[in-house]
Amino acid sequence: MEETRKNLNKRYNKYVNAVSPTTNVWKSLFHSFWIGGLTCLAAELIFTLYEFLFPSMEQPMVGNITLMTIIAIAIILTALGVYDRMGRFGGAGLFLPITGFANSMSSSAIEFKSEGLIFGSTTKIFNIVGPVLVNGIIFSSVVGIIHLLIFGRTA
Repeated sequence: MEETRKNLNKRYNKYVNAVSPTTNVWKSLFHSFWIGGLTCLAAELIFTLYEFLFPSMEQPMVGNITLMTIIAIAIILTALGVYDRMGRFGGAGLFLPITGFANSMSSSAIEFKSEGLIFGSTTKIFNIVGPVLVNGIIFSSVVGIIHLLIFGRTA
């Protein structure tokens, strides 16, 4: 019985290795690097365009509007099905910036839109957003407390 199980596991592992896609790590890293760089370059160009169009606007506000723009672009590209294809090619270069967070939120909303606005799209967004917010709040609080303990009160 044990020998049959080992033989079955061996054949299964052989099958999994045969059908699993192989990846070239260096090629993936290279694509992530230049796709992430292009994403940042696009954001910088949008930032510069807004600075040119609205010269009286303060830089923090231009930065906020730039972030809103690239988030909107990521959501539109996700809705059109383009972002996922780009993500398969660019890997972490697209999924690590804020555009990846916008993609994950909009993907889950789009996936469950057939269940309605309340119990579908808006609820499923929190499958992604909830853990990110909770972990962000917890870990930033821990780091803040550690900083306070080490450096004391800062002005």
